[in-house]
Amino acid sequence: MKILVKVTRNYQVTIPASVRERLGIRVGDLLSVEVDGDRIVLRKVVQELPMIKLGRELTVDDIDRLIEEGLMRNARGGD
Repeated sequence: MKILVKVTRNYQVTIPASVRERLGIRVGDLLSVEVDGDRIVLRKVVQELPMIKLGRELTVDDIDRLIEEGLMRNARGGD
């Protein structure tokens, strides 16, 4: 699928409705931006809530580590 979009004077582009629908992109979603040679690659970031095993006490360090792991996973696009 190839669709032309115009860059506005604020350097913004609109993602066409057909692309948004196909990828399930909604208002408030995060997209990662990568440069691959002469290409700009946008990827929808899959945000997931981390699951924490119950039945054990969590320290502040545990919570900080889990938050950092979740942020890194989201930044990579859910790898």
